[in-house]
Amino acid sequence: MPSTTRRACFRLTLAALLNLAVAWPALAQTDFPTKPITLIVPFPAGGSTDRHLRAVAAQASKSLGQNVVVENRPGAGGTMAPGNMARSAKPDGYTISLYPLGMLRMPYMHKTDWDPIKDFTFIVGLSGYTFGFTVRADSPFKTFNDYIAAARAKPGAIDYGSTGVGSSPHLLMEELAINAKVKLTHVPFKGNADMQQALLGGHVMAQSDASGWDQFVDSGKMRLLVTFGEKRTTRWPDVPTAEELGYGVTSTSPYGLAGPKGMDPAVVKKLHDAFKTGLFSEQSMEIMKQLNQEPVYRNSDDYREWAIATYAKDKTLIEHLGLMAK
Repeated sequence: MPSTTRRACFRLTLAALLNLAVAWPALAQTDFPTKPITLIVPFPAGGSTDRHLRAVAAQASKSLGQNVVVENRPGAGGTMAPGNMARSAKPDGYTISLYPLGMLRMPYMHKTDWDPIKDFTFIVGLSGYTFGFTVRADSPFKTFNDYIAAARAKPGAIDYGSTGVGSSPHLLMEELAINAKVKLTHVPFKGNADMQQALLGGHVMAQSDASGWDQFVDSGKMRLLVTFGEKRTTRWPDVPTAEELGYGVTSTSPYGLAGPKGMDPAVVKKLHDAFKTGLFSEQSMEIMKQLNQEPVYRNSDDYREWAIATYAKDKTLIEHLGLMAK
């Protein structure tokens, strides 16, 4: 073969190899996932969040062709495990986490070693909660106004539980207490299950939480005094909202999924598409119906923009409640 021909072939081969090297990262991700994916739920098993995420994960597994394994890692109002994931997990898509609203509030109240925006890749927005306030069935508080009246009569002697300092159930009650001009004693718990057992056991007077209490209300073991949505729920239409009682508080606390920063966009899209399918699956919709929730879908870009806007806005709320870190 003439030398000019050999040189031409060499140049063509080199060009092909360079093109392959440029395309390799994308090609390498086309087979994602090749092993099970860990989905961190930073709340105990059995609560409303866990129930919904397990249904969504089961359907997402079918789309991905690999199991999505739910791991419950409660702590710090649902913020400890996502923060740990952001610091230590590889951005390969095989470890992702529920991203609760508390992630956008905790850094204002406590020093954290993670940034709620910069250290995460936002995958998909899923839903939001129906928050309610329940007491044991034999409680002397027949209405929410009874509870507030008791707190007004005995400042600091009336307590309630929530799923942790800085969690949405905690902050909405602190905001309400300011509006009602009462002093309540907050008792933080690691998660729904511990708190519900404490309430049923008489160790705490009431609880503020998402609708994981539904089964206890429907079975007659608890009494639902108030909900915190913009309107009454369809499942418990006789229960008033805090807004209509004049306390000026509404909350739904949207949640979704996020991974560590630096994830490949192709992997993010695969996860987004699978979990979007899971969100709107029959099983997920049925669980949300039980919990009186609705889909609050956001694509990856919209979910990130929502987080940025909410992080800026909630600084005002934390300052108003006097909870800013010193």
